[in-house]
Amino acid sequence: MMTLNGSDQIPLPQPVLAPLTRAAIFLVVTVKPEPESYATVRSFCSDLAGLIRAVEFRDIDAGLTCIAAFGSDAWDKLFGNPRPAELHPFREFRSGNRHAVATPGDVLFHIRAGRMDICFELATQIMERIGDAVLPADEVQGFRYFEDRDLIGFVDGTENPRGGLALESALVGDEDAAFAGGSYVIVQKYLHDMKRWNAISTEEQERVIGRRKLSDIELDDAVKPASAHTALTVIEEDGKEVKILRDNMPFGQPSRGEFGTYFIGYSRTPRVTELMLENMFVGRPPGNYDRLLDFSQPITGGLFFAPSVTFLEGAGEEQPAAAASATPPVVSDSPSAPASSVRDTSLGIGSLRGERHE
Repeated sequence: MMTLNGSDQIPLPQPVLAPLTRAAIFLVVTVKPEPESYATVRSFCSDLAGLIRAVEFRDIDAGLTCIAAFGSDAWDKLFGNPRPAELHPFREFRSGNRHAVATPGDVLFHIRAGRMDICFELATQIMERIGDAVLPADEVQGFRYFEDRDLIGFVDGTENPRGGLALESALVGDEDAAFAGGSYVIVQKYLHDMKRWNAISTEEQERVIGRRKLSDIELDDAVKPASAHTALTVIEEDGKEVKILRDNMPFGQPSRGEFGTYFIGYSRTPRVTELMLENMFVGRPPGNYDRLLDFSQPITGGLFFAPSVTFLEGAGEEQPAAAASATPPVVSDSPSAPASSVRDTSLGIGSLRGERHE
């Protein structure tokens, strides 16, 4: 049987691998700077599982789950050292008028269920507990659209890994044993220019995405442009594709002309998703950027780490001794070296390799 850290004491992961659901709430908050606010959030971590169970019990069949994840600065102030090996502030990517922005966010709650009302109830209960200690940064209520399609009309998440490959792609293992069972989470909130998108032909839309709109079949390599979304988001290591686990959701307010996609990607290392973003925004090679960005713009961006349930339940109320002196790593806002060839870029993630799907 596969283990995460090679020992008999395997940390219990949060439900990163839970099935996709019909409804979700993505709630991002920042913690107020007072020490007592961090103490409140730290104490809440050990109570979260019980709160989820209490709300879940009102409708077991709804499949309620919640994942709590923490940003780099918040981690130091909440938990101190040690810290996840690759946790750092969200890396911005900028080229021309394309910009993957970083926005404030200390704690992410990813709430999923088959019904929005039970998601709403859990979000309400979470804010009842920590509302005085945090400020809202963003909240999105997502839904499944027809045939699991995005609002731009294409099926989203077709190439998500499954089974053992999903576990190996999304969860930290031996490489950072202290945080085995955790997962790095990158989120972005994209808004689509639907008038501009709908003004182009279906055939042109298919070339932008790299798939047939109706059948969801990927375009043949002979006709698929190198700038297609599906081409640039394929990351390879030694000739094999490296996966992330997505649970994107449409959202919007038609009365305000708001039509969007909330991107959320879980991965064993943030470098995989970051390389995808670099390919999209900078280009592979530079200049060959994702043409979907001509129609879609990210307005938020954040990197978080979702530790194991075991870690959360062990979080204490006392401020960790290392928290006051912990210093997050310095990360450049823009890439110093463009990702001109992922085939020559070693991610150093060994067993994360999966079968290639282009």
